[in-house]
Amino acid sequence: MKRYQHTLIGQILPAIDAIIIVAAWLGAYWVRFFVGPLPASKGLPDFRAYSALAPLVAVLWVSVLTLMRVYQFGRVVDRAREVSLIIKAHGVALLLFIAITYMYEEYRYSRLAVVYFAGMGVIGIVSFHLLARNVLAALRARGVNRRRVLAVGDGQALAGLIERVSRFPELGLHLEGVVVPDGTSYDTIYGQRVLGRFSVVAEIVRREKMDEVQIALAPSQSQEIDRILEALRDETVDVRVALDVRRYVQLGCEIEDFDGLPVVHINDSPLIGLSGVLKRATDAVLSAIGLVELSPLLLLIAALVKITSRGPVLYVQERMGLDGRSFNMLKFRSMKVDAEAQTGAVWAQAVDDRRTAFGTFLRKTSLDELPQLWNVLVGDMSLVGPRPERPVFVDRFRKEIPNYMLRHKVQAGITGWAQVNGWRGNTSLDRRIECDLFYIRNWSYILDLKILTLTLWKGFIHKNAY
Repeated sequence: MKRYQHTLIGQILPAIDAIIIVAAWLGAYWVRFFVGPLPASKGLPDFRAYSALAPLVAVLWVSVLTLMRVYQFGRVVDRAREVSLIIKAHGVALLLFIAITYMYEEYRYSRLAVVYFAGMGVIGIVSFHLLARNVLAALRARGVNRRRVLAVGDGQALAGLIERVSRFPELGLHLEGVVVPDGTSYDTIYGQRVLGRFSVVAEIVRREKMDEVQIALAPSQSQEIDRILEALRDETVDVRVALDVRRYVQLGCEIEDFDGLPVVHINDSPLIGLSGVLKRATDAVLSAIGLVELSPLLLLIAALVKITSRGPVLYVQERMGLDGRSFNMLKFRSMKVDAEAQTGAVWAQAVDDRRTAFGTFLRKTSLDELPQLWNVLVGDMSLVGPRPERPVFVDRFRKEIPNYMLRHKVQAGITGWAQVNGWRGNTSLDRRIECDLFYIRNWSYILDLKILTLTLWKGFIHKNAY
C-alpha cells in the first residue's frame, strides 16, 4: 500500500489533475467563442490572455486539492466521499480563481467561459479519479502488485477490518486468512478461514509468505497486542494496528503524528482549516448583503413592533454557541415586556398568550429571526448550523439526551438540517439532535447551500414555527 500511495497519489494524480484543469480552462475558451450557443458580442478575445493563466490554474487547483487532503497519504475513503471532497475543493479553488482574476484591471475574462470552465473542470477531475480507482481495481484483480494480508483479531473489530479490506479492491490487499485468540475452536470466522492462533502468528506469517499483518482487537484484548508484536518483531512483514474506538466516536476521528506519538482525535469539528475559513467568509459576505438588501423590511418590522406594543424593538437573549460559549442572540420582540417574570424560562408552545398580536405573525413567518444576521456578521453565529439553545435548557438536556453537547462543535445557525426537516418548535428533541449530528458528520459546503435553498423554499413558514 505504501508503494501505491507514494507513486500514484504522491506524483501521478496531482500531475494529471493539473493537465485536466488546464485543458478545461483552455477548452472553455474554445467552447465559449467557437462552438457555444451564444455568440461573442464583443468580438474574439486574444487567446494568449487566456493561455497565460494556465500556470496559475494548475498551481491553484493542485494546491487547493492538496490542502483539502484529496491526496493525503494513508487515508482511504469510498467513492462518494472522494467525489464530495473533490467537488468541495473545486468550488474553493474556483472562488479563489474568480477573486484573483477580478483584480486584473487590464482585462476582464468572459463570465460564461468561467461557467464552462467550472463544469468541465469538475467533470474532468471527478471522472479521472473514478477511472483511476476502477483501473487499479481491475489491475489488482489480475494480481498486479497484490499483497497477501493476514488479519489478527476477534469480534466486531475484526469484522470491521475484513469488511473494509473487501470494500477497497483498488488497494490490492488480498486477505489470505485470519489468526484468532488461543483457546478458540472455530475454523472460519466472518467468511474467512482461520489459519491459527495468536501463539503461532510468526510461524503462519513465514509459512504463508504474508506481505502484511493487520491487527484488529477489541479494547478488552489490548493486552494481547504486546505478545503479538513481540512475536513479529524479527519478521520483515508490514504490521498495521487498527484502533477500535468506534463506541466513543459520534462525529469522526483522525490520527495525528504528534512528534512521533500517534494521537487519535475523537469527535473533532469538521470546520477547521480551510473549510472553516470558507464557511466564515460566506457567512460574513451573505449576512452583510442580507442586512443591506433587507434593511427596508427590517425598518418596517421595527416600526410595527414599536407601534403595536409597548417595549423595545429588539429582544436580547443569552444562548449557547460554539464550544459551549454563551452569546447574546437578537430577535425582534414578539412577546410582552417581562413575559417570563412570573413563569421563568418556558419552552415554546403553539398557543401562548404572552405573545403580542404582531409577534404571533412574526413567529409564524420566522421574521423575528432576521436580526440574527447581525449575530452572523460579527461571528457569534453562522447562517447554517444547529439552532442555539438557552443555557438553562442546555443544562437540562445534556443530562437527558446522549451526545447533546456535541452539537456545540460547530457554530449555531439561523437555520439548520433539523429546521428544514420540520424539527422545530415543540417537537422531538431526540430527532432534532439526530439531525444536528448528521449535519456535523456530513458537513460540506454543498450541504450548507442545500439547507439555505430549502430554507428559502419552505423553511420560513411551517406548522411548527411558533
